[in-house]
Amino acid sequence: MPVLNRIAALAPEMKEWRQHLHTIPELAFDLPKTSAYVADRLRDIGVDEIHEGIARTGIVAIINGQGEGPTIGLRADMDALPIAEMTGADYASTHPGKMHACGHDGHTAMLLGAAKYLCETRRFAGRVALLFQPAEEDGGGGQVMVQEGVMDRFNVREVYGIHNVPDMPFGHFHTNHGPLMAAVDTLTVTLTGRGGHAATPHETVDPVIATVGMVAAIQSILTRNMNPIEKGVISVTQIHAGTVSNVIPETAMFQATVRSFAPEVREMLKRRIHEIIEGHAAAYGVKAEIDYDWGYPATVNHEREARFAAEVAREVAGEGAVDEDHPAEMGSEDFSYMLEARPGAYLFLGTGPGAGLHHAKFNFNDEAAPIGASFFARVVERALPV
Repeated sequence: MPVLNRIAALAPEMKEWRQHLHTIPELAFDLPKTSAYVADRLRDIGVDEIHEGIARTGIVAIINGQGEGPTIGLRADMDALPIAEMTGADYASTHPGKMHACGHDGHTAMLLGAAKYLCETRRFAGRVALLFQPAEEDGGGGQVMVQEGVMDRFNVREVYGIHNVPDMPFGHFHTNHGPLMAAVDTLTVTLTGRGGHAATPHETVDPVIATVGMVAAIQSILTRNMNPIEKGVISVTQIHAGTVSNVIPETAMFQATVRSFAPEVREMLKRRIHEIIEGHAAAYGVKAEIDYDWGYPATVNHEREARFAAEVAREVAGEGAVDEDHPAEMGSEDFSYMLEARPGAYLFLGTGPGAGLHHAKFNFNDEAAPIGASFFARVVERALPV
């Protein structure tokens, strides 16, 4: 079964919705215009219930099917990024320094398209919970929605989500039956020594050389403490120290991203990082302040639901357009919190050639919206047959 005919007919409307959302990008939980626009479209569509103000600006909308049955959750993220847009589109951002550079405007339009189809047809038994989420990029809106009880309040049995991927073949789906995206933690270390003249280093306690030692040493965790079969990344992304060539500074700092999949590996990485930094601090005579920010957990698909989602994707995209053994990626995603709360699956949808995610010239391919909307609609119809 290809793209559903009725959803194909909704393509111009989804394009209009998406491009309007593109003009009003908003960040994190502060989505008043975006949320209001989505709520207005849901009222026009005729959903049965609209619950606003969840996780501040999130929305849960309910569509009832024919008779009693379970509830399937479908999620779209709505927030944008703090990037100055360079697409040159006639519907470019009207909010300076903000843009939809990750395609969340497209995700929202796809879910609205599925909602309109499901309201019109209602060829399912049970309910659909449309989860329009804020703060995926920053703030963990998925976690907040779960903490506010949406899964229990709306009796969600399973939950599904999609993310667009530019430069992946158009209309193809990629997923797997387990860990798909990594947990992400952020390490920030501030070192305090004793500054002084660079010509007399013996009279100082140099935080710069301590930083160099620590940055090199923590890389050994991946090669000497972690099972080589496991996956993990420690990438130091910032080092700041000093101002001129002839002064040893008082302080230095460095920051790193730490990524993994297995919970026990995640715990080990944190423990060993602390041990190495504290040991090196003692050896170099500096004081180390360690801020270890526990971020999004790994996005782990549930096997039954992932296999089911892949079957649905093949209905929509064709047998050869679905890879359900896609290797895990080191990016992160707060849909992970929803998958911790309920069984479900997350899939990547290829949108063809284009600028990459988080790039100032990124622009969602509107031709992909009917494919994503058809996937959402068929998940419901297949999971909740009349």
